[in-house]
Amino acid sequence: MKNWIHRLLGAQDSAASEEQAPDASGEPSSEALQDLDAAYYRWLTRSAAIAAPGDTKALLLEQMRGLARNPGVAAELVPRVPELIPRLLRGLRSDEVSAAELSRQVAEDVVLVAEVLREANSAYYNPITPVKTLEAAIMMLGQNGMRILLARIAFRPVISMQAEGFARQVAPHLWNQSEKCALAASLLAPGQSNGVFEAYLAGLMQNVGRIVAFRLTDRHCPDGKVPGSREFGLQLLALSRQLSAVIARHWEFPDKVVEAIARAGEPDGTGLGQALARGDHLAKLRLLIDAGVLGKDDALVAGLDNFERRCLGKLETVGA
Repeated sequence: MKNWIHRLLGAQDSAASEEQAPDASGEPSSEALQDLDAAYYRWLTRSAAIAAPGDTKALLLEQMRGLARNPGVAAELVPRVPELIPRLLRGLRSDEVSAAELSRQVAEDVVLVAEVLREANSAYYNPITPVKTLEAAIMMLGQNGMRILLARIAFRPVISMQAEGFARQVAPHLWNQSEKCALAASLLAPGQSNGVFEAYLAGLMQNVGRIVAFRLTDRHCPDGKVPGSREFGLQLLALSRQLSAVIARHWEFPDKVVEAIARAGEPDGTGLGQALARGDHLAKLRLLIDAGVLGKDDALVAGLDNFERRCLGKLETVGA
């Protein structure tokens, strides 16, 4: 884990995404963001929420703080990245690697072949005619597209594959939110002079701490249940983001990615952190709209600018 991330970052990001994001504009109020987080937590835990005793909630929050001080222990509560990815990323570091050579390496794994072809034929790339060969798919994705795809493949088992309890139940929803957040953050990043890939990586990483938090709840709450109160939910979301940041630092992620996760949305935070916070905001809105929890005319949606609305639209097919 400590080395593969540097291979991901070894190649330069493409100069810009096909659509440039505007500079940071007016942000939602802290109260509105808390309301969104509360609605998201309530939806996430809707089938398993209980009125947990106060001492149980206090114990869980204190254990999360303790793990934030012991990132090595926290990192042991999530799976590691598959070994296949680093070898492929070594090829992506070189501008001289051909699509044919990369195709040969990818062809060694039938699951990866399917992922590359599926991505090239997705609504995001929207080819005029179906892409049928692996080499053509790799050419369509390009170097940055392949790096993003490999990062997504690497993170999927970290977040979405959990053994038991509520962590297993909630993992697919967290992965869905991670994919949406990563794409939204990468679309928003260029307007704030940030790397597209670094923003995407931060979006994937920020839910790792949430998985750790829910694995803790499985230890202390019976039958796959979780405390359902608004106050606890807001604290869990905030502390789990800090857990994500300390695990990212333990895995030797770049400092700017770690700081973006740790300080996402803070007024004096980094531009990358602002892009991440806005991407997280849009991903949660998309999930809640698709689940029928929020309407498209809700106040939380009405406050979006035109570019954010376009981003929100792009998220509709992510993970579908």
